[in-house]
Amino acid sequence: MLTYLFRSAAAWTAIGLAGGLYYREFTKLNEFDFASPSQLGLVHTHALTWGTIFMLVLLGLGVLMPALTRDKWMRWGVHLLNAGLVLTVGMMAFKGSVQILDKPWADSPALAGVSGLGHMTLTAALILLLLAIGRQTKTVQARLDSASDQELVETR
Repeated sequence: MLTYLFRSAAAWTAIGLAGGLYYREFTKLNEFDFASPSQLGLVHTHALTWGTIFMLVLLGLGVLMPALTRDKWMRWGVHLLNAGLVLTVGMMAFKGSVQILDKPWADSPALAGVSGLGHMTLTAALILLLLAIGRQTKTVQARLDSASDQELVETR
């Protein structure tokens, strides 16, 4: 799981940086008026924040709490997080490109529906990840409390 988290962080870093480059070059190429909003500008930050930083935080937690990486909710949460990011970031890139090209169907309810599905998947991932981290935190806290009690008995 630790290797998977690292590889996910590395992949989202590449996607985020490529998204920023694509935004800059695509808007220049199409002489985009930056007074109009576009979803394309959000691809870079969403991929880097949710993908890179969040995966690295989960990697750090996995190193600190090794049992967390074996937790089924953690595994499901990470897979859902990646799936939700693919949907969300992918739809931002698609919708943003269509907005820059000024297509009339850029605000289609179908596009909003798929984007909403990506956000719902991210929500489910966060719930699973928080439940897994919460369970492991309780276990670690119980061990720390037990160790403190033992230290008190040994010092008397």
